[in-house]
Amino acid sequence: MNISLAAPIPVIICGLLIWLGSGWLCWTNWQRSGRRKANGRLELLRFLIITLLEFTLLRPEHVRHINRTADPEIVVMADASASMGTRDLIISNAVVSRADWLRRQLDRQFWKPLEKRAKVSVELFANPSTHDAVSGTDLSMALETALTRHKNLKAAILMTDGDWNMGKSPLGAATRYREQNVPVFAFGVGRDSPLPDLYLDRISAPAYGLLGEQIAIPFKVGSHLPREVRTTITMIDQFGEAGKKEITIPSNGEVQDAILWSPRSVGEITATLKLPVESDEALADNNEQTFHIAVRVEKLKVLVVDSLPRWEYRYLRNALARDPGVEMHSLLFHPDLGPGGGNNYLSSFPRTKEALSAYDVVFLGDVGIGQNELTAQDAEMLRGLVEQQASGLVFVPGRRGREATLFDSALKDLYPVALERGRPEGIMLQNESSLMLTPGGRRHLLTRFDSDENRNDELWKQLPGFFWSAAVEKARPGSEVLAVHSAMRNTSGRIPLLVTRPAGSGKVLFLGTDSAWRWRRGVEDKFHYRFWGQVVRWMAHQRHLSEKEGIRLSYSPETPITGDTVLLQSTVLDPAGFPVEQGPVVGKVTSPNGHIERLEFVQVNGGWGVFKSAFTPGENGKYKVEVSAEQQGRHLETELQVSRPQIERLGQPVNAAILREIGEISRGASFSIDNMDKSIEQISLMPEPSAIEQRVRLWAEPFWGGVILLLLTLYWVGRKLAGMI
Repeated sequence: MNISLAAPIPVIICGLLIWLGSGWLCWTNWQRSGRRKANGRLELLRFLIITLLEFTLLRPEHVRHINRTADPEIVVMADASASMGTRDLIISNAVVSRADWLRRQLDRQFWKPLEKRAKVSVELFANPSTHDAVSGTDLSMALETALTRHKNLKAAILMTDGDWNMGKSPLGAATRYREQNVPVFAFGVGRDSPLPDLYLDRISAPAYGLLGEQIAIPFKVGSHLPREVRTTITMIDQFGEAGKKEITIPSNGEVQDAILWSPRSVGEITATLKLPVESDEALADNNEQTFHIAVRVEKLKVLVVDSLPRWEYRYLRNALARDPGVEMHSLLFHPDLGPGGGNNYLSSFPRTKEALSAYDVVFLGDVGIGQNELTAQDAEMLRGLVEQQASGLVFVPGRRGREATLFDSALKDLYPVALERGRPEGIMLQNESSLMLTPGGRRHLLTRFDSDENRNDELWKQLPGFFWSAAVEKARPGSEVLAVHSAMRNTSGRIPLLVTRPAGSGKVLFLGTDSAWRWRRGVEDKFHYRFWGQVVRWMAHQRHLSEKEGIRLSYSPETPITGDTVLLQSTVLDPAGFPVEQGPVVGKVTSPNGHIERLEFVQVNGGWGVFKSAFTPGENGKYKVEVSAEQQGRHLETELQVSRPQIERLGQPVNAAILREIGEISRGASFSIDNMDKSIEQISLMPEPSAIEQRVRLWAEPFWGGVILLLLTLYWVGRKLAGMI
């Protein structure tokens, strides 16, 4: 037990000289006062305060050495995180995972040589749990926990791949090991570079699809091969091969894409995506994955509203009327003849919310607000249909320019583009122009005529063009431009003509030409019917996630992960088919482990019978969601699959740099697993741990500052009293 000064020698010498000079000044002041006792006591107190201040500036530390009396301990910390599932180690000509290799080492008790001089304990850390929202590796916490739990540590052996993705930097924990003279010996479990391999990383299938539609199945493929790979991913369903997609994977890179699939039966479908095995792959069993998707039959209701029976209107109406998955109604506001009539024609726009809410998608052609057309109330209901009922709205303007009147209605905020208000009649062209896909449009489901992006782009370039377009100024913020004018541009860039935009819980699409019908030239309905069929199904998808008579439930995101906030929106109708005026609407969510959470749904203003709630899943697995409106006799049950976020990545090389730093900072070392037994023998020869040194920084202790403050107070009071005598 002693006192040490942390200040350097020159500072100590300088402080000593100042201290001596202060003592001489105090003595001189006392002599000048006539050696009065009161002044002598004050000068003595002042000298004491100066001494303490000088001592504090030299940063004194109280040092205490504690001899170890208990038997020394060595802790073996083994990584049990998901990243240890990476298979890159070879045992007996077989490729095994890092976890399997580590399990074999623990089973043979590789630490036996260490037990001659210390007590050895084994601990697993970062063991993934199904009850955790996020499972990751916190190396810092693992090191800190071991240091706290074991009071007489001689050393720590860390067996890990070094992949830490949670918590603080482990270098801070390594510093605390150094302060307590406990070295950390780190073994990097795994290879410094991945084995040559091609792998299917992830499939993100939607919750459901409709029979007769093309469903996009997104996937992610990775490569650890030192060359570019051109291959074909194949989808296999219950009938056999269901689709193919050619992809090119860069050297040691990743590719995210989607394969189009047309289901051939209804029900819960189990399908597989498969990659062919390359000749130089080390692992052949990670090239395929199986997924599940529900296929249903839905009759989607569509309303087409226009003013003149132009060619675009006629062919659009025919395309939707001949689609077996669509129930189409038309409303034609002819400016001279009045409302059109005939098969599937309406005599007027739906006047009630319950009548309009039946439609999944509404097309607005060259029609606006005015006499014998739409009313301001119709526009208000259309906005509510999109924002609260998750329906789709498609704007297909024409040469009469009636869409300009919509900008003074409730629909103005739904428009995906800003139009030139002074040119409502649009732009006539002398030469034929075409739609040119943007990078986002090449990947979008609405513009997919071929699963291969390059061939799809070529098909769009070959489509017949147009001689008229709407006078678009620019896309509004938050919109996604899928295609632009091939010839015209302004200060904002190329003129956007095919643009989509989310609005509330629904979607809005804008097509700024009236010539999609010309795509039929030479190929009949091949591209024209397919485009509008994809539009209707894409826009109606959210509305049909889960429904039953009189009640509908949609949720976002559709494929949530643990920790996401899942927004629930339920539309409830009374027994007569009208939107309910008031609740209560209640819900219940049952987690995979059986925990039940009660939900209260809050009604959304607007009179659409919409109620909203939310919950946050805390574990991965299948959740059961129930929604009930007992007064209306409505009840719905559905299942929601929640996945775990992938913060633990397979296939990553060992993080040797962090393991090397942990070893150096703690005065230990890092080793390769190739000569593990030899390394353990070296560790067993380590000398016995020295006494524990405890240091208390007096200059930083609050009580030390309090003592100096108290003495200063006494000195000030004493000077006042001495002046009064």
